[in-house]
Amino acid sequence: MNTARPPKNTINTKVTLKERFDALRNLPAFFKLVWQTSRWMTVVNTPLRIIRSAMPLGLLYVGKLIIDNVVTISHNQVKDMSQLWELVGLEFALAILTDALSRAITLMDSLLGDLFSNYTSVKIMAHAATLDLDQFEDSVFYDKLERARQQTIGRTILLSQVMSQVQDLITMGFLAVGLMTFNPWLIVLLLIAIIPAFLGESYFNDRSYALTRGQTPERRELDYVRYLGASDETAKEVKIFDLSGFIINRFKELSGKFYNDNKRLAIKRSLWGTFFAMLGSLGYYGAYVVIIIRAVQGSVTIGELAFLAGSFRQLRALLEGILTRFTAVSQGAIYLHDFFEFFEIEPKIKHAANALPFPKIIQQGFTFEDVGFRYVNSDRWANRHLSFTLYPGEKLALVGENGAGKTTLVKLLSRLYDPTEGRILLDGIDLREYDLADLRLNVGIIFQDYLRYQMSFAQNIAVGKISEKDNRPLIVNSARQSLADVLAAKLPGAYDQQLGKRFADGVELSGGEWQKVALARAYMRDAQLLILDEPTSALDARAEFNVFERFAELTKGRSAVLISHRFSTVRMADRILVLEKGELVEIGSHEELLLKGGRYAELFDLQAAGYR
Repeated sequence: MNTARPPKNTINTKVTLKERFDALRNLPAFFKLVWQTSRWMTVVNTPLRIIRSAMPLGLLYVGKLIIDNVVTISHNQVKDMSQLWELVGLEFALAILTDALSRAITLMDSLLGDLFSNYTSVKIMAHAATLDLDQFEDSVFYDKLERARQQTIGRTILLSQVMSQVQDLITMGFLAVGLMTFNPWLIVLLLIAIIPAFLGESYFNDRSYALTRGQTPERRELDYVRYLGASDETAKEVKIFDLSGFIINRFKELSGKFYNDNKRLAIKRSLWGTFFAMLGSLGYYGAYVVIIIRAVQGSVTIGELAFLAGSFRQLRALLEGILTRFTAVSQGAIYLHDFFEFFEIEPKIKHAANALPFPKIIQQGFTFEDVGFRYVNSDRWANRHLSFTLYPGEKLALVGENGAGKTTLVKLLSRLYDPTEGRILLDGIDLREYDLADLRLNVGIIFQDYLRYQMSFAQNIAVGKISEKDNRPLIVNSARQSLADVLAAKLPGAYDQQLGKRFADGVELSGGEWQKVALARAYMRDAQLLILDEPTSALDARAEFNVFERFAELTKGRSAVLISHRFSTVRMADRILVLEKGELVEIGSHEELLLKGGRYAELFDLQAAGYR
């Protein structure tokens, strides 16, 4: 997307007038989005504003005719006032039409703004879904995402501002013709009176933009602190650790800083705004005096006096509004860069051209060839020199201390990450050559930090394969396989029971109950590879053993990867891969590794000692 770039160091330097005009290049792309949001509303909005722009001139001119008619009637003692009442009726009709048009325009702007906000929010979510997992783990990316989210709401007013700008320019064209025929110097005087206010407003909008952009990371922290202080998910720890005072003080510190920064800017803006408004008033009344003198000298009629004075007053207000709005529009156009910049972020994990379908039956398995992975902006390798094969139908357990790289390994296996070095083969072909959607469909994975969706019991299971959300027999069967069906039978609403306390009639589950629901998601897919990344940590040792025993039985003929800290569970795997500091140190069966007396045997003995 060809959009204008904001100036470098925007936070610390003033945005120049040239850069403001350059930022207007973002507007065509913006209006393309508006057009895509609702074509008929965009089309209807235009003629409404053109008609509305002619109303001020019509009202002023009819007002002039009324005043001149009244003067003529009073001077000449004319008794026929039919023309006067016709003019009054016309002015009344124009006033009603003006109000109706204004309300119609406001309504259209409001509806179109809401639709635009919804449309762009959907676009952000859709684009975010295409991006890589490690991008979401980068704070710089999160700042861009947050600013893009802000634009879905903050930029809806930009549509109204730009359309109002065009409408006011047309109105000014009508009014300026009348003034210029009377005295062209009045227009010059008007510009001199308005330009200082425009420059002042421009300067303070620059400061406001710089301040807002610079506060983005801290505002994310403020939102997070607000969430910590008032959330059902954090309430128990806040109470038990008495964190409310700490959280409140941090909120006060951050919000107080924002308030003081904004207050200083607002005070300066108010003081200078008062001074510039005074200059504008001097210009207006200077022109007003000229018009009055000409009226006293008989050069213009009383009606023309009212028309010219009203025209000048409205021109001044319009010009001041246009210049001020130009600053806001150009500022909005600069902010638009934040929105469009987000859509310029591309995933590193690409869909291969002429991608291969996932094998109907895995023949050789997954092979890691000297695979290494390092997170963005990190000097430490999460995994390094991984070389092994996960064979078809094999159950492989991953063992290692926290931070050993177990979860990173399964994310590489499911292609949530691509290796930084080395490659992963599936049946002898690089994993990157396969269709990504087909690959994900054939890999079922449940993480330890699975989501507890504030949805129904059935929907919580269906997220495992959301395309089958209406397939109740499949959902029930998946629940039966994970032993969650017993839980569903106890709930008042069974599979339609709302889970979580966020919404009315919701029921909260225990940690172990939630895990059975999460496990059911894995059975929603007829996946050839199933991965369980410590999803049973809330279960006791016996319950976890039963779950994995059932899992092993239900996944016969399919490959599986298990991560668990309990060796009673791990020993059920065909082979065990031991990781330390991201590298493979041992691989073999439970018995082989115990006989070897290496790292696995050491960890096994340490855990066994805890049960003696």
